[in-house]
Amino acid sequence: MSLDPSCLENRLTTEERHHFETNGYLVVDQALSSEQVDMLTRCVDRIREKKLAEGFDPHEYFFFPNFIPEDDAFVDLIDNPRVFPKVWGILGWNIYLYHAHFVVTPPRRVSQDQKPERKGFHQDSGRVNREMEGSPRPRLSLKVGYSLEGDPAPGNGNLYIIPGAHLQNEIRYPDDGVSDPEAAMPVSIDRGDAVIFDRRLWHSASPNWGASTRKMLFYGYGYRWLRTKDDMTVQHLYPELDPIRRQILGDGVNANGHFSPTDADVPLRSWLREHSPEAAE
Repeated sequence: MSLDPSCLENRLTTEERHHFETNGYLVVDQALSSEQVDMLTRCVDRIREKKLAEGFDPHEYFFFPNFIPEDDAFVDLIDNPRVFPKVWGILGWNIYLYHAHFVVTPPRRVSQDQKPERKGFHQDSGRVNREMEGSPRPRLSLKVGYSLEGDPAPGNGNLYIIPGAHLQNEIRYPDDGVSDPEAAMPVSIDRGDAVIFDRRLWHSASPNWGASTRKMLFYGYGYRWLRTKDDMTVQHLYPELDPIRRQILGDGVNANGHFSPTDADVPLRSWLREHSPEAAE
């Protein structure tokens, strides 16, 4: 199958573009159906249970990259019709999935004191933020975070962001050594909602002092000339996928096609020419 033209109903609106450009993030309500959330949660639980059986501490933060090949349900989300049109609306058509990981944040141990602690705010892409010139530095990529489980109220392992800070190469912390920047805020989204955020947006994980476990999937989309950030061992999936999904998972004609793509390299552009010509420029 390929993209259903009905997904165009979810194209990035003028208001959404303004919010994203101004604040560095965008929330998509009900990005997943209840059935999708149930299925994806089972997939995440199955992977984590294997690690627990190997001795992984159930109280520890669990980070798992390169999860796409683990289940078809993960593959089906790479062109989610509720979200993908907004991704190409922001980045354009010469894109692919360069990174994917999920996180499970269980409640802290009862014995741990709830003391103030400074969060690890950062911009994505590591050395890019030292070696890329400019102020602000270029966007290059974005992430989509899907909420599968967890109390949306603050204090429950929420993703934290500093709205508007994607336009700042540096942030300043208070001098007390423990407080976060004043503008920092939790992303409080419900089960099945998604948050799209610019890779430059200063963001951080946070401790879970609640009773529920937080589970989130993160899909990172970037330009096709950007290297993958994890192993992305997905090439064996290509024969079963339609051309656009193959593009999203990194397929192409040759190396030069990442920089000067032909129609064969980027079938998404050909699809857009037919269904949404203004987005194919």
